[in-house]
Amino acid sequence: MASSVDPEHRTRGARPPLVTRPLLLRLVTVVGSSASFYLLLSVVPAYAQSVPGRGSDVAGLVTGALMLATVAGELMAPWLAARCGHRVLLGAGLVLLGAPAAALSMSRSMACILAVCLVRGLGFAFTLVAGGALTASLIPPERRGEGLALIGVVAGVPSLVGLPLGTWLAAHSGYGPVWTVAASAALVAVAAVPGLPGRDAAQGPQLGLFAGARTGALGRPTAVFAVTAVGAGIVVTFLPLAVAPGHSGAIAAALFAQPAAATAFRWFAGRRADRRGAAGLLVPGLVVCAAGLLVVALTCLPTAVVAGAAVFGAGFGIIQSATITLMYSRVPASGYGTVSALWNVGYDAGMGCGAVGFGALAGLTGYPWAFVLTAFLTLAALVPAWPDRTAADASARA
Repeated sequence: MASSVDPEHRTRGARPPLVTRPLLLRLVTVVGSSASFYLLLSVVPAYAQSVPGRGSDVAGLVTGALMLATVAGELMAPWLAARCGHRVLLGAGLVLLGAPAAALSMSRSMACILAVCLVRGLGFAFTLVAGGALTASLIPPERRGEGLALIGVVAGVPSLVGLPLGTWLAAHSGYGPVWTVAASAALVAVAAVPGLPGRDAAQGPQLGLFAGARTGALGRPTAVFAVTAVGAGIVVTFLPLAVAPGHSGAIAAALFAQPAAATAFRWFAGRRADRRGAAGLLVPGLVVCAAGLLVVALTCLPTAVVAGAAVFGAGFGIIQSATITLMYSRVPASGYGTVSALWNVGYDAGMGCGAVGFGALAGLTGYPWAFVLTAFLTLAALVPAWPDRTAADASARA
């Protein structure tokens, strides 16, 4: 595959500006889509479950429908972007994410709730894939790692704030205001879309999603990231269950430490990747992730759980930044949509598979040993990561 820049070795000449007007407009759409998505992520399942006569299974059904539609949308987004352009697809995604939220106030039927989740899942997927491709086209190649890390940090803030804010608003003001705020966040962001580049980013020879996944250049980083996403899904889902009752403060601290460390180290890794290449970060990131999971396995020690979650978050942030930077550097601009789709599918599928598989594993081994085995699974990703590490070392010696 063609590449317009050397992915592993960059010069330290004059650095072009990173924050431009188009990138600022893109940040507006990032905040709008993330805020709309995370405000309702925990609220809609509770809303569905609160209707008299419904069991606890509907909460899982609602979230499952949302994530299924998200993965389906990520798979079809590159094909759609090739025909209508990333800007149009991003705008459509924001509308599909925002408008259905208002429909929740019109009906409490399960059919309506599931339909809203399916449409919003598609919309969120379109914003991720099309927005990711636009982001890559707006960032100078010399500062790609730092720029992608900046976007990751900006997208992470709404998730940290939106999840608790949505549940708080629903508890204190009712569901109506939550629907309104979530819908407005996405729909207002549509105003920023016309200032973004049009079809140019999607022009050129198109790289199919499955064709890209079969190449080592994109398939290896995707596999590495998906394996670490398995650990991320396990940590956020099972820590409250694995730690002994009476340690709610430690659980809350661990669940905050993990994304906070991931955000900080994603920024660090992005800046380092611009100077010394991204491939050399894969192996250290995997080792740090595995070490964090091994410490989390000490579930009888609340302080170890908090420390382990923070260490895992640091490694996960490094892998996030290294994999996405490496993948974008290996394709021309016309392949940015495929890279964005692959990376996001790896994220969502990894988190989902991790949550499902770990539950069955923990039932057989108990939580501590299940965390240990997950750490060894993470180290297994050294196999696809090693060829890129070897290539990075050879480039550095040259």
